[in-house]
Amino acid sequence: MAESRNEILADNAPSSGRFTIRSLISTEESGKSSSNGPQETTYDTFNPNLTQSSTLYMRTFGYNTVDAVPNYDHYANTEISGEIRKVRPTLEDLHSILKHESSRNLQPPGYEASLETPEGEAGNADEKPVGEPVRFGWIKGVMIRCMLNIWGVILYLRLPWITAQAGIALTWLIIFMSVTVTSITGLSISAISTNGKVKSGGTYFLISRSLGPELGGSIGLIFAFANAVAVAMHTVGFAETVRDLMAEFGSAIVDPVNDIRIIGIITVTVLLGISLAGMEWEAKAQVLFFIVIMISFVNYLVGTVIPPTEEKMAKGFFSYRADIFAENFVPNWRGQDGSFFGMFSIFFPSATGILAGANISGDLKDPAVAIPKGTLMAIFWTTVSYLVISATIGSCVIRDASGSLNDTITEAGPCVGLGCQFGWNFTDCALKQDCKQGLSNYYQTMSMVSGFAPLVTAGIFGATLSSALACLVSAPKVFQCLCKDNLYPLIGFFGKSYGKNNEPIRGYILTFLIASAFILIGELNTIAPIISNFFLCSYALINFSCFHASITNSPGWRPSFKYYSKWASLFGAIISVVIMFLLAWESALIAIGIVIFLLAYVLYKKPEANWGSSVQAGSYNMALSYCVGLNQVEEHIKNFRPQCLVLTGPPNFRPALVDFVGTFTKNLSLMVCGNVIIGPRKQKIQELNPAGHVKWLNKRKIKAFYTGLIADDLRSGVQMLIQATGLGHIRPNMLVMGFKKNWQTSHPRNIESYVGILHDAFDFNYGLCLLRMKDGLNISRVMQAHINPVFQQSEEPNAKDGGENGATCIPHETLDPEALTVEQQASTIFQIKQEKKTIDIYWLFDDGGLTLLIPYLLSRKKRWEKAKIRVFVGGQINRMDEERKAMIALLNTFRIGFHEVHVLPDINQKPRPEHVKRFEDLIAPYMLNDGFKDELVVNEMRRDCPWKISDEELKRNRLKSLRQVRLNEVLLDYSRDAALIVITMPIARKGKCPSSLYMAWLETLSQDLRPPVLLTRGNQKNVLTMYCQ
Repeated sequence: MAESRNEILADNAPSSGRFTIRSLISTEESGKSSSNGPQETTYDTFNPNLTQSSTLYMRTFGYNTVDAVPNYDHYANTEISGEIRKVRPTLEDLHSILKHESSRNLQPPGYEASLETPEGEAGNADEKPVGEPVRFGWIKGVMIRCMLNIWGVILYLRLPWITAQAGIALTWLIIFMSVTVTSITGLSISAISTNGKVKSGGTYFLISRSLGPELGGSIGLIFAFANAVAVAMHTVGFAETVRDLMAEFGSAIVDPVNDIRIIGIITVTVLLGISLAGMEWEAKAQVLFFIVIMISFVNYLVGTVIPPTEEKMAKGFFSYRADIFAENFVPNWRGQDGSFFGMFSIFFPSATGILAGANISGDLKDPAVAIPKGTLMAIFWTTVSYLVISATIGSCVIRDASGSLNDTITEAGPCVGLGCQFGWNFTDCALKQDCKQGLSNYYQTMSMVSGFAPLVTAGIFGATLSSALACLVSAPKVFQCLCKDNLYPLIGFFGKSYGKNNEPIRGYILTFLIASAFILIGELNTIAPIISNFFLCSYALINFSCFHASITNSPGWRPSFKYYSKWASLFGAIISVVIMFLLAWESALIAIGIVIFLLAYVLYKKPEANWGSSVQAGSYNMALSYCVGLNQVEEHIKNFRPQCLVLTGPPNFRPALVDFVGTFTKNLSLMVCGNVIIGPRKQKIQELNPAGHVKWLNKRKIKAFYTGLIADDLRSGVQMLIQATGLGHIRPNMLVMGFKKNWQTSHPRNIESYVGILHDAFDFNYGLCLLRMKDGLNISRVMQAHINPVFQQSEEPNAKDGGENGATCIPHETLDPEALTVEQQASTIFQIKQEKKTIDIYWLFDDGGLTLLIPYLLSRKKRWEKAKIRVFVGGQINRMDEERKAMIALLNTFRIGFHEVHVLPDINQKPRPEHVKRFEDLIAPYMLNDGFKDELVVNEMRRDCPWKISDEELKRNRLKSLRQVRLNEVLLDYSRDAALIVITMPIARKGKCPSSLYMAWLETLSQDLRPPVLLTRGNQKNVLTMYCQ
C-alpha cells in the first residue's frame, strides 16, 4: 500500500492524530470541488465505518489509497477519443514515496464517475458519437458474408456439371473433403480469434500474431493476392451468365471470349465504385444479394417438383426419377479436366469463402464472438445447400440431351441412353458427344430446372457479384494491415487509410488492377485452380498456427473457444499441403517457393515486431528443454567452448572489447556482457534497465546477453556476476576484461580491487583474458563530450576508476541508453578484415591450451581467415630444431593446423639496462622501503597499504620481473607489425605478490606495442584433446 501523506491532511485530522471518515470524505470532496487546484493525493488509511454507498468504499474496499481495482483500461492498448484513459499506478507509486507529479496522473476508477450521472446526459448515453465507424454483428458481418462468398459462382455454374462428371457419390465425397478442411480450419480460426482482441487484417493478422511476422507476412501477401484473383474468378462467372443470356436472344458484343472480358471489366468497375462508397453501402448490397439468392434457392427447389414441360424434357429434365439418380450416382469422366482431383480443384475454391468474415475483423463489433459463431454457421448451412443441390439435380436431369423438340422416339433407328425410357432419343449427339443440353454440357442447368428461370439467373448474379464484392473488400483490408506493419519494401504506399472506417482506397485500386488482368484470361476453369493452392497454403498455416500455439503450452494461449483440437488442427494443416500437391504439384511447388522466398526475406530483414507469437513460446520451450537436458550430460573436452563473461560496463562504452569477444563466440558459445553499477541501490536502481544495451548489441549484430547489477564496489559486483551468471552448463568459464590502462594514476585501492578480481577469477576456476589496446578501450568520455557537452567528471574515486575495468562510469547527468543506441556506432579494428597480417601466439607456459584455442577460433572467422598464424615457444639454442619439430607434432595432434613455429632461444637473456631502469622507475612509487624503517612501522604500513612492495618481495620476484622486461623486448622485435598478439599471462601468487608489482609486470610485458595484446591464462585444465573420445 502506498505511503500516507500525514502532512497534507494534518489540518483535517482531529487532535488525537487519527483520521475519521468525516475528515477523509470532506478532504476528497474539497479536492473535487476545487476546479483550479490539483486534486490531492489519497492515502492508505483504514476506515471500518466506511459504507458501501460511499465512493471511497467502491474504490478500494474500505481503503482510501492510490491502489486501483482491476479495470479494463489497465490492460487495453487502445484509447477512446474524448475519454481520459485510466492508468494503473506503478510499483514505484505504491512501494516508494509517491511523487506529486505522478499523483496527478492517477485517475479514479471508471465506475466512480458513472455512479453519479449529471442530469440531461443519461438520454444521450446511447447516441452514436459523430464519426464513429460502422461495426457489424455476427450475422450481417460474418455469417451472411461467408455464406455469400462460399456459394459464389461454383454453386450455380459448376456444381451441376461436377455432379455429372463425378457422380453424386463422388461429388458428395468432394464436398465432404472440402468441408473437412474448411471445418477444421474454421475451428482453428475460431480458437485463434478468441485468444485476444482481434484488429483489422483478417487472416494475415491472425497468422502473423500467432506464428510471427515471418510466416504471417508471406502468407498475408499471398492471401491478399489470392483474394484479388478470386475477384476475377467470380466476375468471370457473372460475365459467363450474361453472355449465355445474350446468346439465347441471339445477340453478342464481339465474340464469346471477348464478351466475357468486356462484361467482366465493366462489372468489376461497378463493384469498385460500391467498395469505394464505404463498408455501410457494401454491407447493404450484401444483404440484398443474400435475399436474392435465398429466393432463387426456393425457386429452384420448387422447380424440381413441378412436372416438366416438353421443352424442359428436350433439355434433359424429367423431375425426380430413380433411374436418373442411379445413373448419375456413379462418375462419367469427360474432357481434359475429367478426373476426381480435376473436379476437386474446380470445386474447392467455392469452400474458401470461410475467411470472408475474418478478413474484415476490424469492422466487427466483437470479432471474438462473431468470427467463430458466424464462420461455423456459414459452413454448416452452405454444406447442406451443396449436398441438397447435388442430390436433387442429379436425380432430375440426365447427362446428355439435345434440346431439340424433334428428338422424340420414333419407330426408325436404335435408341441409346437413359432418355429412351422417357420417350426421347438423344442418341446422335450422345454418340458424337456434341450435345448442347444435359448436366454434362449445359452450365445453366439450374436455371432450366427452376420454376422461374430469371430468378435463378438473378441468384447467379447475386452469388457471383456478392463473392466478387467480398473478395474485393477482403484483399485490400488484409493488404492494408500488411503494409502498415512495414514487413516488405515499396508497399507502404498502399497502407494509407481514408474516412471513418479507415478505408484502403489505394488497396482497392490495386486489387481492381490485378482482378482486371486476370479477367482478361476469360476462362473460369483456368482461373479457379490458380487460387486453390494459395487458399490451401493459408488454411495450412492457420491450422498449424492453432496447433503450434497449443503444443507450446504458452500461458498466453487461452482461447475462449474450447471446441478445437490441436491434433485436428495438425491434421488439417497436413491434409491441406497434401491436397495442394494432389491438385497440381507444379503450382504447389511454386506457391511453397514463394512462401519460402518471402519468409527468407523477412528473416533477413528482422523487422522490429514483437507480437508474442507461438514461435517465441516454442523457442523458449526448446531452449529450456535443451538447457535442462544438458545437466544430464557430463562435460567433455571435445565440446569445450570458451563461454565468456565480459566486463564491458555499458557495452557501447567498450565496443572494441565487445567486437573482439563477439568475433570468436558468434554462433559458437556464450557471451555475457557484465556491467557493475557502483553506488547506492536507491540511486542507481533506474540504471539497471537493460533495454538500451540489448538494443545496441542487436544493432551491432553481436550475439550476446547483457546483465547488470548494483554493488558497493567493483570487486564485490564482479564476484556476484561470476557466481550468479549462467544457467546449468550454459555458464561462463572465462572472464574477459580490459587492461587497466590508468592504473598508475588511479587510487592504489582501485589497483588492489582490480588485481583482486583476477585472483577471484582463478579462485572460481575461470580462465582469464585481458585485452590491451594502444589507445585504450573506454570511449565513454568521447561519447559524453558528443552527447552532453557540459559533462563534468565525477570526483568520486570509484566513479573515476571506471576507465578500463568494466564498471560503469556514470556522470552526474546519467546517459540515456536509448539515446546512445541511436548514435553512430564506433568502428573498431576487430570489424576490419585482416589480410596479409599475422596473429602471433606466444605459448610460453602450458595453461591447458586456451592460449592456442582462442586464436584458432578467430582464424575460422571470415575477417581473420587470411591472417597468418605464428606460434612462438621458448627453447634452448642447442635444441632449437628438435623443440620446433616437437611443437609442430603436438599442434598436429590437436588438428589445429598451425605450421609456422618459432623457437625463442634468447628468451632467458638479460634485458637491456635502460629497460630494467624503466621498470624500477615504474615500481618506485609503490616501494615500501622497509630496509631503513622500524619493524613496527613496517607492519603498520603493510596493514594500511597492502599494495606496497617490500624489499624482500622485490628480491624474491626479481627473476620473474626481469623476464617480463625481456619478453617485452622480444615482442617488440618479432611482433611489431602483427594484427594481434596473444601471450600467456603470468600468474602472481596470491598473498605473496603485491598488486602493484603484478600490475607492473602486466604493464611492462605489453607496453609500447602497436597491435592489440591479449593476455591469456587458462585454468590449467585441458581445453584441447588429441583423442576422439
